[in-house]
Parts: sequence; structure tokens; C-alpha cells
Amino acid sequence: MKKKQFGVIGLGTFGYNVAVELSKKGMQVLAIDNNADLVNEISQSVTQALIADATDEKAVKDAGVGDCDTVIVSIGESIETSILAMLIVKELGVKNVIVKCASQWHLKVAAKLGAATVIYPEFETAKKLVDSIVNPNILEQIELSKDYNLVEIVAPKAFWGKAIKDMGIRNNYGVNVIAIRRRIPYVNDEGQTDIKEEVNMVPGPEDEIYQNDVLVAIGPESSLAKLKKL
Repeated sequence: MKKKQFGVIGLGTFGYNVAVELSKKGMQVLAIDNNADLVNEISQSVTQALIADATDEKAVKDAGVGDCDTVIVSIGESIETSILAMLIVKELGVKNVIVKCASQWHLKVAAKLGAATVIYPEFETAKKLVDSIVNPNILEQIELSKDYNLVEIVAPKAFWGKAIKDMGIRNNYGVNVIAIRRRIPYVNDEGQTDIKEEVNMVPGPEDEIYQNDVLVAIGPESSLAKLKKL
């Protein structure tokens, strides 16, 4: 199977790390920036690293960006440069263009002009921090759509020792528990007590929920909010 090819335009902190992590996952990565020092620094960590002006259509084309399956435009210092780079990449026929945005306005413009995905890391990081402070029992939350999320939540005390069917989780809370993660003590080969994690990927109505279980639940945010309050 042919490896997917990724292009990363803009090697600031975000773009640099995305390029390196993609490469670590075995992907073909083309990294582009107009800063020679950054390009030289990353050259040993990615498939190819080139010095190019992201607003120069010929330079971007010659770099081979049009051959990429996905291109991440990570130019934060100039919204105009970011948008122009995105439009050039789209003109080259790349369907999956991801744009890192520096503001809500930037995000809205990129979305309206056809970016497949727009991300606003500063906002998302701040939101996760606030969520972890306000709801410390929420370990992870993934937004699947505008109103539909998946969360990992430490089992509320009210659930301990009860079967899923007895809690009426779907009827009472409007969410589905799609997996249960459980840490189980055991004795290892050295005779020492250790902990292993087991995951029940298809919990049935008879399965009990124990203290310290982590529930993976999916549903509308309005319904998940009920779990967060327990």
C-alpha cells in the first residue's frame, strides 16, 4: 500500500511538530518554509524539506505540493499569507487542506474559502484546560460534530456496583456507553503486584460498573452534560 503523502507549509512550533510526528508515524512528509534555518533543522526528520515562499504559486507547485494527499497550512504570523497559501494549494488540486488559524476571524474565512478542516489550537487548548478544571472527572473529550461528542469519564459514584441495565444510562441520560476501561491488579513474573488495563469494547446490559472504571460514552453534548454533573 502506498504511503500517504503530507505537506506541511509553515514550520512554526505547531507546523514543525506536526511534520515530525507525521514522519514518526511512517508518513511521507514534505516540509516547506521560507526560513532556511528551520528547513535545515527539520531536514533530517522528514522525507523532504524545502525553502519556498508559500505565496509563490510556481514555487509551491515545483515543490510537489500538488502530489500530496493532505496539506497542513500552518502560517500563524500572517492571516493573508495563510489564506493565499491555502488557495494556491487548493488550485493545485489538493482536496484535503487543513488550516491552522490564529483567530476566530481567520477560522471563519478559511472555512468559507473551502478548507476541509480548520483548527484553532490556542482556543482548543484553553477549552480543554477549562474543562479539566471544571470537570476533573472528564479525562478526554472529542467533538464529533457541532452537538455530538465522545467523552472518557471516570465512573460516577452513583454507578459503582451496578449493572448498565440497572442504571438506564440510555433512557435516563440519553447517551451510550460504548466501552469500559478498567485497571486490574495482578502479580507479575517477578512476584510483584502490578496494574494492567483491560478494555471491554462491547459492554452488555449485565456488565457492572466498578469504582475507578473509565466509561467511554457517546451522545449529544446536552445529554453528556448530565453525566458530568454526577
